[in-house]
Amino acid sequence: FQLYDEKEMLMGKLDLLSNTNMVDFAMDVHRNLYPDQAVPQVLKDKRQEVVAQLKNLQAKTDSITEIFEQQEVQRQIQASRDGRQLYDFLSKEYGFKHDMINTLYDYAKFQYECGNYSGAAEFLYFVRVLIPPNDRNFLNACWGKLASEILMQNWDYALEDLNKVKDLIDGNSFNSDLMTLQQRTWVIHWSLFVYFNHPKGRDLIIDQFLYTPTFQESYTYKDPITEFVQCLYVDFDFDGAQKKLRECETVLYNDFFLVACLEDFIENARLLIFETFCRIHECISISMLAEKLNMSPDEAEKWIVNLIRNARLDAKIDSKLGHVVMGTQAVSPYQQVIEKTKNLSFRSQMLALNIEKKLGNRGGQDNQWAGQE
Repeated sequence: FQLYDEKEMLMGKLDLLSNTNMVDFAMDVHRNLYPDQAVPQVLKDKRQEVVAQLKNLQAKTDSITEIFEQQEVQRQIQASRDGRQLYDFLSKEYGFKHDMINTLYDYAKFQYECGNYSGAAEFLYFVRVLIPPNDRNFLNACWGKLASEILMQNWDYALEDLNKVKDLIDGNSFNSDLMTLQQRTWVIHWSLFVYFNHPKGRDLIIDQFLYTPTFQESYTYKDPITEFVQCLYVDFDFDGAQKKLRECETVLYNDFFLVACLEDFIENARLLIFETFCRIHECISISMLAEKLNMSPDEAEKWIVNLIRNARLDAKIDSKLGHVVMGTQAVSPYQQVIEKTKNLSFRSQMLALNIEKKLGNRGGQDNQWAGQE
């Protein structure tokens, strides 16, 4: 099905391209959007300006790129671990000057705006190596390199650049708290592209964003995914979890990042429902279980058979009665202790939260009374 009108999408794309130098791309979008109209003169004029500016920057950068193409310089780049050492070498042997770095930065930024992300990443690498961290262009060069690698889908390099940006922001003292907040917000935004595409991204995003359980914050935020977790683990509401699972499937399918996790999420969500349900039942109807898992009875039976075959479930299937009979396992005292104490942390946190709320309310009342006096 179609969520958005194609014409509206093309109009949005054209509006977005208007702030870049990707004029040829904008012309193609305009032709698709308005096939019976000629390309506006403003786009033709802008194309001439972009080409002229590109030639001008390219002429200024040719002498710099020739230096980097020298074999001796290539060996020095490989051997040098210190950017200052490399800069001194280039300055002494090739007359390299600091304004050349600024020229390289301007050219890289222009290449990025034109959509040449590989060229931008290459030049920004040299910029980042040659200038000190306190230079005004250093942080911008790091951001530009990260964005270029993301847009080229080079996820290993993107993860490396993301970590560098995070370390730089954590160790930097900005002029204001607002600027620090802006930088950290941008890290969260750009990191999503990396985490949801890198092979190790799902583990890394947990380390990055894991904090107190979501159901403790349900009074400030909730969505079908957090409500599914609450129904299953807090309320033990299997009917509610089944309903929320259907909503989760719609949410994930329409989410730019989470759509890649859709199949894994649904599979593991069904497994969690099944495992939780099995803890409180010894004999389960396959048809009822299929309803809880949002599956047909045949699909549910095949799914359970696969669990048994993969040794993920100790159970037997009674095909005549259409039942799943759970196996009985002797639980070790150690496991009993774990099961009884694993919820103590959550209960303690909830108790502390309630105490803080009551103290806060009492403090608010004391202030009100003081005001009356």
